[in-house]
Amino acid sequence: MDITLTLLSCMAFMALVAVISYMKTKGEVNTQDGYFLAGRGLTGTFIAGSMILTNLSAEQLIGLNGSAFGYNLSAMAWEVTAGISTIIMALIFLPRYLAGAFSTLPEFLRDRFDDSVRRMTVVLFMVGYSLVTIPSVLYSGSIAVLRLFDVPGLFNVSYEVGLVMTIVVVGTIGALYAIFGGLKAVAVSDTINGVGLLIVGLLVPILGLIALGDGSFSDGLSTIATTETEKLNAIGGPNDPVPFGTIFTGMILANLFYWGTNQYVIQRTLGAKNLVEGQKGVLFSGYFKVLVPFMMMLPGVIAYHLYQDENLQTIDLAYPHLVKDVLPQYLSGFFLAVLLGAVFSSFNSLLNSAATLFCLDVYKPFKKDKVSDEKLIRVAKITSIVIAVLSFITAPLLMFAPEGLWQIIRIFTGFYNIPVITIVLVGLFTKRVPALAAKVAIIFHVIAYGLLKFVWEVDINFIHIYAILFAIELAIMLTIGKLYPMATPWHFTPKAEVSMTPWRYAIPCAIVLVGLIATLYLMFSPIGFVGGLSNAFVPALISLWASCFAAIGVSLKWWRVKYEQGLRRLASQHA
Repeated sequence: MDITLTLLSCMAFMALVAVISYMKTKGEVNTQDGYFLAGRGLTGTFIAGSMILTNLSAEQLIGLNGSAFGYNLSAMAWEVTAGISTIIMALIFLPRYLAGAFSTLPEFLRDRFDDSVRRMTVVLFMVGYSLVTIPSVLYSGSIAVLRLFDVPGLFNVSYEVGLVMTIVVVGTIGALYAIFGGLKAVAVSDTINGVGLLIVGLLVPILGLIALGDGSFSDGLSTIATTETEKLNAIGGPNDPVPFGTIFTGMILANLFYWGTNQYVIQRTLGAKNLVEGQKGVLFSGYFKVLVPFMMMLPGVIAYHLYQDENLQTIDLAYPHLVKDVLPQYLSGFFLAVLLGAVFSSFNSLLNSAATLFCLDVYKPFKKDKVSDEKLIRVAKITSIVIAVLSFITAPLLMFAPEGLWQIIRIFTGFYNIPVITIVLVGLFTKRVPALAAKVAIIFHVIAYGLLKFVWEVDINFIHIYAILFAIELAIMLTIGKLYPMATPWHFTPKAEVSMTPWRYAIPCAIVLVGLIATLYLMFSPIGFVGGLSNAFVPALISLWASCFAAIGVSLKWWRVKYEQGLRRLASQHA
């Protein structure tokens, strides 16, 4: 009876999501812009919801809580500091993407450099998505569902059969959204599932604190705030998952690549109704990242206080154990639906973006004559089906080398994230650096990174390696630009298809987000809760927010005006 209730409530919520997504996208995916960019009509709510759920995965939910259980809160750096990258994306990158009406990042790189730079980046993205990212998202998400809901036990099958079943079910549902509904169906379903994730994400730590306090929420809160408070430390040491120093070197670059240039994340921002909605969506997703320590790491700390003497087989079992103990049976189906939503959100976003890259940056340029929207959408659907089937075959094979999987993901991402963000930054902020510089930087990075990972033994954190390579590649590109500048400087050609008026409160919103990120680091440090509140905590907090409010005042009177003037100049260049 319990299993039936769980499955029925899960299917009911998923059916609701499917019906709403269908109603919202009916008749709107018959054109190129309609299918790939949601008709350039996405509002801030759908952009934020889709970016958040595309970014969050079931594996993250388990992994971050496991990190908090086994170590401390230092791993929150990847999530919380991403807020800074969303600010840079919203205020600097997005206006330029929308002003050029670009559908993909490689399209911008062709406009700025040349077609061969576009082809090089498309190859990097497509190989990474098809052979590594998509199968691994499907595999890791299915593993998370297996751990949380014991699928083999529910259906009385072996672990291997249960994993394959989960992979095929999750992959098929995710593929249906991407193949038949295009980007808008992905964005709508993501947003609804995002609301569900927010509810569940906050409910688990609340119920966990009540369980820890023997029925009292305040007693549970008091326990984690006063007992073994080193678990709350976000200032990572050299042996912690994320050393604090890495935040100021390669992490900002890795996050900026992800939130500002990674096609499968930024695609929903390229489909924004206007710049106002695009900036709202990107900045709101940054605000959600501030909640991550409470939703995705605090349960791990609670689990540590509850289960530290139980010798869990692995730290990754901490969150599943807590959920099983505190979540009421009648909510388990809803939780399963939201969890599945998080898994196939990343999967369908990757499928949609891989199809977009193939159609707009490979197939369309290859066909010299004009390709009809109908033909392009048909090719996109076929591409999605092929990649989905390939991932169904590849993903189960990863169970035979799970450790190798994580190594492959980390290694491959390092092959393309830093060169892409380097050439985008140089492309945006210089006029005469030629395409040759971009090609040399990409080739240098692939060779140098390969040597550092496979040949030379370098005792440096891989995040610091990102920063070192970025500095070298930046120097290479600027030097080539100085020695062999373009004969005619590049000029941005505006062809915006949406309103380019910026959001009036974008800069104040960004300042508050920076203040919240700094507040989190004050709270989860020796100045804050670690070792008991210090005398410096309140003065530091007052100084921080006094500075933020002063900056907001200046922004409303002066910065905003200057920013709007700059965007007007951008939009009118050679119009």
